[in-house]
Amino acid sequence: MSKVVPAVTDAVAGIADGDTILVGGFGRAGQPVELIDALLAQGARDLTIVSNNAGNGDLGLAALLAEGRVRKMVCSFPRQSDSHVFDRLYRAGEVELELVPQGNLAERIRAAGAGIGAFFTPTGVGTVLAEGKESRTIDGVDYVLEYPIRAQFALISAYRADRWGNLVYRKTARNFGPVMATAAATTIVQVDEIVELGGLDPEAVVTPGIYVDRVVQVPGRPWLRDGQFHGSAA
Repeated sequence: MSKVVPAVTDAVAGIADGDTILVGGFGRAGQPVELIDALLAQGARDLTIVSNNAGNGDLGLAALLAEGRVRKMVCSFPRQSDSHVFDRLYRAGEVELELVPQGNLAERIRAAGAGIGAFFTPTGVGTVLAEGKESRTIDGVDYVLEYPIRAQFALISAYRADRWGNLVYRKTARNFGPVMATAAATTIVQVDEIVELGGLDPEAVVTPGIYVDRVVQVPGRPWLRDGQFHGSAA
């Protein structure tokens, strides 16, 4: 059994217009840029993208947004100093936004993977983010009800994988990858290296292969040379 596909174009095959896609990354750290580029070339439109932020500069998610391929962003940080693409599109009414506090975003995705129907959280109580949502007071604390976020596809990045799809991550590049891998019907992973079975320390495997459907190796990462990391990339 092998979940390895030969190229990023094969990895993103089958993503359709209107799909919801979980995209890993915390800013640039852990963002599957090459998979996003392949999605851009693939042509799917009217997408709902669930990610921590709404793109940086002109690459990755920002490029997908700039091409008019995204109908809605679900994220925690839609604006930062270099989020000019999303900012322009949102102000022009060309993209929708569902703002979700970061902890709620992670937990809503985790709930989908864990089979949890919904959960109560104090985050957002008393703000516009709680408007229209069911609320409840439990032991004197006010809560709002939040529902899971599921997707047809997840695009994530990991450090190493074997052909069964077991994954290990590198430091902060791990971020949303593990929870997103559990919450999509099809999880697609780009990795820096694919190793032989048994080449991963079982204690270091964060995402078991049961959650992974496709793995593609992306060679030539500028910060990975001779198997060693160089520079400050996470």
